[in-house]
Amino acid sequence: MMFTDIVELVGRNGVWVMIIAVVGMGSWFKYREHELKTHQDLRLREMEHEREMKKLEVDLEKAKAGQGAERVA
Repeated sequence: MMFTDIVELVGRNGVWVMIIAVVGMGSWFKYREHELKTHQDLRLREMEHEREMKKLEVDLEKAKAGQGAERVA
């Protein structure tokens, strides 16, 4: 093989490697964006759950206080 044959072989394969790299990066960015969106949705659900739990705690405390007041009366 001569030097020109090697350059030609690398040049042809280089184009394919570049195409694969570009497609791979695009897929990775799309996957990462989906992952971040999923984390954000999960965090929002977690915050909603925390709010509901606090509301239930307040309601429970009010119910306990109401029962205590009824027993005193």
